[in-house]
Amino acid sequence: MLISVRNLCKEYDNEGVKTKALCGVSFDIDKDEFVAIMGPSGSGKSTLMQLLGFLDRPSDGQYFFEGRDTKDFSDDELAYFRNQKIGFVFQSFNLLPRTTVFENVELPLLYDERKESSGLINKKVHEALRAVDLEHRVNNLSNQLSGGEQQRVAIARALVNDPALILADEPTGNLDSKNGLQIMRILQNLNRDGHTIIMVTHETYTSEHAKRIIQMLDGKVEDDYLVKKRRIADGEERLLK
Repeated sequence: MLISVRNLCKEYDNEGVKTKALCGVSFDIDKDEFVAIMGPSGSGKSTLMQLLGFLDRPSDGQYFFEGRDTKDFSDDELAYFRNQKIGFVFQSFNLLPRTTVFENVELPLLYDERKESSGLINKKVHEALRAVDLEHRVNNLSNQLSGGEQQRVAIARALVNDPALILADEPTGNLDSKNGLQIMRILQNLNRDGHTIIMVTHETYTSEHAKRIIQMLDGKVEDDYLVKKRRIADGEERLLK
């Protein structure tokens, strides 16, 4: 079991005004799963993503990662898990401007306390770019790339440390349908290669590329089901539930 959450809650206090973003969320996620977390604005899906990515701490409940209770993790331990165990892909790409594709992808390795050799760093960066079919762009500046290419660089950056989990927050939100489909196929291929992926999205079509959907509403899990699929002549049609 990679992730197990039990009665997870998150409450925000803004000058005495308390808002419950999550209330009693429980589920398990195994290694090699591809899970989409869906829900309308305000459903709690982004808050849940922040907790799963160690970007915030829950107000109550338990979060187990690789069998470890994360409740008492120090700030240094949380930083280690963010860098070594999780790869992040964001809607806005978050690439460094006026820097090369190589420099963007290598960034997580520079924060690695193991301080790997330049030769190993070079190998890992090229392997990550090969996985998203962008090795030919390694020396281009990030602002010379299309939106779809920038998101592929972001995925390569998330991959470069070979994390236990890839968290993708609205990965197709800033892309047209063609580039969005390409990104989803890359994520599906990475999942087939053994990567665990959790993706937040509000788009039904995007979510249906996952193997499982967790539906959020008002800070709670409203539904949790597998995506059933069947083949048709001109592609792949998805049948839910």
